[in-house]
Amino acid sequence: MVAGGIIGLYIGGMEVPVAVTDEAIQKIKGMIVSGALRPGDRLPKESELAAELGLSRNSLREAVRALSLIRILDVRQGDGTYVTSLDPQLLLEALSFVVDFHRDDTVLEFLAVRRILEPAATAMAAARISEAELDALGEQLDALGPQPSVEELVAADLEFHRGIVQSSGNAVLCSLLDGLSGPTTRAGIWRGLTQEDAVSRTLHEHRAILSALRDRDAEAARSWAMVHVAGVEQRLRSTL
Repeated sequence: MVAGGIIGLYIGGMEVPVAVTDEAIQKIKGMIVSGALRPGDRLPKESELAAELGLSRNSLREAVRALSLIRILDVRQGDGTYVTSLDPQLLLEALSFVVDFHRDDTVLEFLAVRRILEPAATAMAAARISEAELDALGEQLDALGPQPSVEELVAADLEFHRGIVQSSGNAVLCSLLDGLSGPTTRAGIWRGLTQEDAVSRTLHEHRAILSALRDRDAEAARSWAMVHVAGVEQRLRSTL
């Protein structure tokens, strides 16, 4: 409903203006940012918090609902509402949900973002990845063999890059790239179906990335990761 230029939401049979809900969200956010509420803290009772913030209980309830959807708050039935851990991986989970609604044209934009971030993460991993982790990546590639199916290749590609990015030591970067994996994985499937040399090329590029990581050569690892992601982007662009 629109009244006086303000869109209203109906909650429990009562209309709550979006502007009022936004204000409630900002006030709760302010408490978390200021440290008044910390990760793991339980929010005061609804009536007390509403009075403290000068909000109606309906607008507060809707703000809590919205913040729980994006994993800022955790509503526990019969126990109360808590601030989550605010871990980057938890907060960025919503990204993969949004990314899943990509269109054919926007998948190229996601790939462009991956082309910027993944080489940097791969270069960072060169100094941090353990020998055991490198061996695990090598065993994963060996297990694929020279002619894996498209499905096997795409699943392995996802795990290969995830393993490297996790070794970068940057949880935010890891979560961002993990969130982007949905459309890029589907693009990989498409590439596997439309490009005859996709399998051999992908395996070759993976081997080159792994070799650079074994040599602890950050710039070579960065370059091969760039070649790999840019190649996917370029071939998909020509297909679209």
